Amino acid sequence: MHLISWNVNGVRACAKKGFEQWLDSKEDAIIGLQEVRARYKDIPAPVRTPKGWATHFFEGEKAGYSGTGIYARWVPDEVITSIGEERFDREGRVQIARFGALWLANVYFPNGGRDLARVPYKLQFYAQLLATLQPMLDAEEPVIVMGDYNTAHHPIDLARQAQNKNSTGFLPIEREMFDVWLEAGFVDTFRAEHPEREGAYSWWAYRGGARARNVGWRIDYVLASKAAMPFVTRAYISQYTMGSDHCPVGVEVDEAIFGDRPPQRVDPEQHIGQGQSSML
Repeated sequence: MHLISWNVNGVRACAKKGFEQWLDSKEDAIIGLQEVRARYKDIPAPVRTPKGWATHFFEGEKAGYSGTGIYARWVPDEVITSIGEERFDREGRVQIARFGALWLANVYFPNGGRDLARVPYKLQFYAQLLATLQPMLDAEEPVIVMGDYNTAHHPIDLARQAQNKNSTGFLPIEREMFDVWLEAGFVDTFRAEHPEREGAYSWWAYRGGARARNVGWRIDYVLASKAAMPFVTRAYISQYTMGSDHCPVGVEVDEAIFGDRPPQRVDPEQHIGQGQSSML
């Protein structure tokens, strides 16, 4: 089973670049999208209600901005979209879905902004989300948090360290907040498997042929709690999957992560819509 995260930078734009075909190729998967950037009603029907999938979308307050979506071959037992503060919830950044014993958070973490004005907001979001997940961690339940974290944790995680030392996404204070998450018990699944792999990036600027030259950043992650890690068998970055300025990242896990009461499998000929949440 694959747990896959992808910042699609607009699901309607990605749909024109092969998203539907990519989705159809995923037989046993739960997929979290970030930056959906569309109202539920405006998402093309084949992408909004695909057969064989359970879907849930969380719209942001501002049209064409942020938004998250989950596609799953299993029906989630519940989906939570609030982390307790309206200033965070209204941007449509978090979906926390429970599949049996597994808690799976699909998250679009804030960007600090070129002028760094949103860095405090970003750090507060990190802290509030961690506080929301803390009871699951304390109960030693399997928790996976995947998404666009908008932070390169170590120098190995971006191509131009010196040039970006004062840029959001690589500020010491942002990287220290990432450390807080690891200290709380989360594991960076990709680095656990590939501790020294260089050039493994998940986002590239559109300008200057950055992707062709692999001048990028690793800012998309799948973090696993200590209780989830024993079920993780592989971690990967799909650098050659096109359709966005980000590429998908994921992990392969044993279905035993669902526990003793696994969720219902979706019939291949049916679509199960969990509706959509919004702060409209």
